[in-house]
Amino acid sequence: MNTDDPLEDFPDGIRADSMIDADNANDGLVESTDPDDAQGRGDNAIAVKEVEGLSQGQIVWRRFVRHKGAMIGMSVVLLIAIFAFSAMGFGPVEGWWQYQDPLRTHSMLNNGHPTLTMPVWLGGEGFALGDHPFGQDNIGTDYFAAVMAGIKTSLVVMVVLGITVLIVGVAIGALAGYYRNKVDLWLMRLTDLIIVLPTIVIGAVLGRLLAVAPDKFGWTYETTQAIYRNMPVLLAIVLGLILWPSMARLVRGDFMTLRTREFVDSARVAGASDWRIITKHILPNAMGVIIVNLSLIMSQSVVLETALSFLGFGITAPNISLGRLISDNQGAFQTRPWLFWWPGLFIILIALCVNFIGDGLRDAFDPRGKRLPSKKEMLKASIKSSPTNTELDEAVAELIEDETDAPAGTPAETTVPGPQNATTANDARDNTQEGVEDNG
Repeated sequence: MNTDDPLEDFPDGIRADSMIDADNANDGLVESTDPDDAQGRGDNAIAVKEVEGLSQGQIVWRRFVRHKGAMIGMSVVLLIAIFAFSAMGFGPVEGWWQYQDPLRTHSMLNNGHPTLTMPVWLGGEGFALGDHPFGQDNIGTDYFAAVMAGIKTSLVVMVVLGITVLIVGVAIGALAGYYRNKVDLWLMRLTDLIIVLPTIVIGAVLGRLLAVAPDKFGWTYETTQAIYRNMPVLLAIVLGLILWPSMARLVRGDFMTLRTREFVDSARVAGASDWRIITKHILPNAMGVIIVNLSLIMSQSVVLETALSFLGFGITAPNISLGRLISDNQGAFQTRPWLFWWPGLFIILIALCVNFIGDGLRDAFDPRGKRLPSKKEMLKASIKSSPTNTELDEAVAELIEDETDAPAGTPAETTVPGPQNATTANDARDNTQEGVEDNG
């Protein structure tokens, strides 16, 4: 025996490195070279090939951009936001629309009907905005300016409310899930107290309190005007302090699971502080749950603000919101129905598109939500994974193509390659092999 070569003890044809590869294949570290096993994992091979060499963030972004509903929703929301803020301006920046004051009255044109005309290919006289694209209300104010101002209010409320829920909900959920025991007990009892309160009632009470507080407590004129100017922001903060419990409960559950993982124990042994463990190790792994839930809460906030403003407990004058526009013009539904069309249309578009974005984020962050490969992709992966000659591969590919092009109503084999059953590709390969041998 030659002691210098440790491989001499192994039988012919078997080497130590191949045995190591076999052990690693069983552990999922190295892909097995068995053709049948490779065919059974055709769908996994396709999924692994698509994300090979990508980071977790790139994988999530790639899944998100493939979600058609999310992409359409994001595009529509961005277009609405750009159109509204560019038309009416934001802060010191003035907009391009000629009527910047949505409360200013004008002479009635065309009996208040919309001057917007559709393009010729839609059956109109050519696209044109006119002086009042969305028409005028009963007193002659430009309804286009009012609707754009209402869209700005809804978007500001949505964003500020989302930030408030994010800060409060994540903080309470993270502390409760990480420290548990008494901290978890007290914080969850507070969460239970808030979550059982009816949201619409508490929001109406607090929103009304913001409106009457300056007169009730005798605040100065400057303070009163500042509150009225910032009413959308203040209302969003108040509503955010009501809607955070669902976020806190989800974050708490995720933190209670993640705090027992090995990487957290390693960080704790290395001397990392609780703050660093929470912010650097656990929180990044919980971002999927946080982002998805946040998008759903933001879509809910649009409808909630609209409902409160319609009831008179939300945005008050001189501010404008879409719900308030519907409430102020509800008596003109029979004579001027377009006063309901435009606010209602944008409320539905914003809420629906944000929901689509939330669905796309949920699918992108869910590691179990894999895209199912098509039958053609599965069969191609099965062919490529089998170590056969080129002639047989081409013949099987022709059979598959003929089967795909078969006329409607023709029975076709729908079995997908798998480890438990005989596949279409294998049967076709066997038949082709017999035909080649007969011809030989």
